[in-house]
Amino acid sequence: MTLSQSFKKIICDSTLSVSHILQALNELTQLVYLQNVDAPVIAFLPERYQVFQKNQHFFFQRTQDFCYIRDDEEIDISSNIQPSSEQKEASFSGGLIGFVSYDYAAQQHVPVQIKSQPSLFLGLYSSYLQWTDAGWLFCSSDSQAERIYRKIESYLLQPSALTHPLQLGSICQARWTKNQYKQAFQQVQEYIKAGDCYQINLTQEFTAKAHGQLLSVVEAFWQLTDAPYSGYLRIDDFELLSCSPELFIDFQTHRKIITKPIKGTMPRYADPVLDEQSKQRLMASEKDQAENVMIVDLLRNDLSVYAETGSVKTPKLFNIESFNQVHHMVSEVEATLKAEVHPFHVLLSALPGGSITGAPKIRAMQIIEELEGAPRGAYCGSMGYFNFDGTGSWNILIRSIQKFQDEVSLWAGGGITIASECEAEYQECFDKVSALLNLLNTFVQTDTEWPPK
Repeated sequence: MTLSQSFKKIICDSTLSVSHILQALNELTQLVYLQNVDAPVIAFLPERYQVFQKNQHFFFQRTQDFCYIRDDEEIDISSNIQPSSEQKEASFSGGLIGFVSYDYAAQQHVPVQIKSQPSLFLGLYSSYLQWTDAGWLFCSSDSQAERIYRKIESYLLQPSALTHPLQLGSICQARWTKNQYKQAFQQVQEYIKAGDCYQINLTQEFTAKAHGQLLSVVEAFWQLTDAPYSGYLRIDDFELLSCSPELFIDFQTHRKIITKPIKGTMPRYADPVLDEQSKQRLMASEKDQAENVMIVDLLRNDLSVYAETGSVKTPKLFNIESFNQVHHMVSEVEATLKAEVHPFHVLLSALPGGSITGAPKIRAMQIIEELEGAPRGAYCGSMGYFNFDGTGSWNILIRSIQKFQDEVSLWAGGGITIASECEAEYQECFDKVSALLNLLNTFVQTDTEWPPK
């Protein structure tokens, strides 16, 4: 169903930062923000939502007083997304927002460990703030739109609700030693030589004990990375902070879809000469081109199941895109979905993305589960939205930080092929997340008392 907007009103100045608004709305769980390239949106008070946690789906319905109660009846929230021949929207206009973890997506195909934190969240949002030059625009098609407006306005007018400042109990550091990474790398090489796979995306976790909220520091991470697919989501004691540069699937009008896999990385340098040399090395790297085209072929195969015959194309191959900390090699695959195919089914079936698993994908996921030693959680999953008309955009959750209860973690890795060198691949992990790690470690608690009272 497509809902028309019934209530729109400027609610605050456009100069008010995302982090300020999120902190003002801190009392609202199921609060979510998507940078969505240049169309920021902050959504709140979903009409209903579902969470998958501890191997069970939970369904919730909003009450008249904006509380949530368990709904024992299973609800297919995605059924509210009905592709339309009159699709017009290019940004969020009401619909489905959430995330799908790597663990949830992988367990569709292979047995995997799953973290105790939420592994999937899908909320049906008809009330949200949209950034415009004139100010943050409150939009709602909810039956209680005016009440919700007044509620959000009251939060924004009062002093910001105090977020508990993030504090780490120790340096956030790799769970693996360099030797442990080397052992895993060598095992991947043995699998490749044996013909099990062509490429494995081997990743490692960086973790620390933590107290307080990620929300208190989100602005610093977004300024550091300036990532086009940034985001934030909180469900009770779980927070997810995305600083992702990678698009998974963009669902456009007329059933067109685009995916932009990243495979190939070189560090940025302050010296423009060194930086250009690094970029040129990536551009000329036959190894990175081989990795990239492997994933392009995998995605072409994944999408062809749902695409009209002859519509799968690769308009861009081996483009170099530069971000604040790294250069990436990025390709583009496009297709047109068959008329009978539901976009949410495409998203769920295509996850986890080929760029963060390997090829062939099923065997790659089995090897990842064997070697990495811990579930990835949200990392390498996807976060994004669907409008009611079926358009939408979903990222790949790389350069992401997760916090659940008293633990914070982030991950990094890269694609391993027969041509990979262990030392270079190990260093690539740090090239990707060193800036995030360095910033995160500025929040280490120096007092002797831990956890802080």
